Amino acid sequence: MADMNVVPLVDVMLVLLVIFIVTAPLLTHAVKIDLPKASSSANITKPEHIEFGIREDGSLFWSGEQVALGQLPQRFAAEAAKQPQPEVHIRADRHAHYEKIAQVMALAAKAGLVRIGFISNPD
Repeated sequence: MADMNVVPLVDVMLVLLVIFIVTAPLLTHAVKIDLPKASSSANITKPEHIEFGIREDGSLFWSGEQVALGQLPQRFAAEAAKQPQPEVHIRADRHAHYEKIAQVMALAAKAGLVRIGFISNPD
């Protein structure tokens, strides 16, 4: 008769179970340390934003002040150097040419500004 004897296997498994039961609490032992308490609040600074307007006739406005297309690279570069970087909010007229909007966005991105968004009416 060729029967498999599992009694030695059960004995070994029970010994291993007892060993793990005894050693498991030793692995979770931690050193008690009284750490200092720090109290601080997050310093949230909201970055300023640039209100940029584009009219139907192609005129450009920087926070209400009319500007020429040639002045934008220097202005965008100066704003990109600030920390935190300001956001550019573009308000374009409904009938403004997309070419002007794309030029302004390209100049802002080339200067290093990464937060560029459009403002629209919810109507």
